[in-house]
Amino acid sequence: MKYFFLSDGWTTGRVWEFGGLWNEIAWQRKPIIKKLGLHIEEAAEKLWLYQVEDDVLMVEVLPNGTTATPIGQVVLKRLITAEQVIEKLCTISSSIAPEKVMSTQLNHHTNANS
Repeated sequence: MKYFFLSDGWTTGRVWEFGGLWNEIAWQRKPIIKKLGLHIEEAAEKLWLYQVEDDVLMVEVLPNGTTATPIGQVVLKRLITAEQVIEKLCTISSSIAPEKVMSTQLNHHTNANS
């Protein structure tokens, strides 16, 4: 599996595989792209973790709805591995103040028991 982070308010579009654009007729299915329930915050922006199957090479991403400034084509060409995701999550969590991590864990535990 491969992964990528995508900003809140964006969605996926076209998908490419080794032979070019994903062909649903040839594959007899859509590509597997799954938004996981995990996000990080970077520069006050929420980035959601997505998982895609190994056959996916590139993913087009688009803003949801319309925007004031037109955005050209955005294609993610560097999908990351699970190890790179873990490394990124460790980097983010090590930069969080220990009291914030403890508060987050307590809130999660309290909510789970409610």
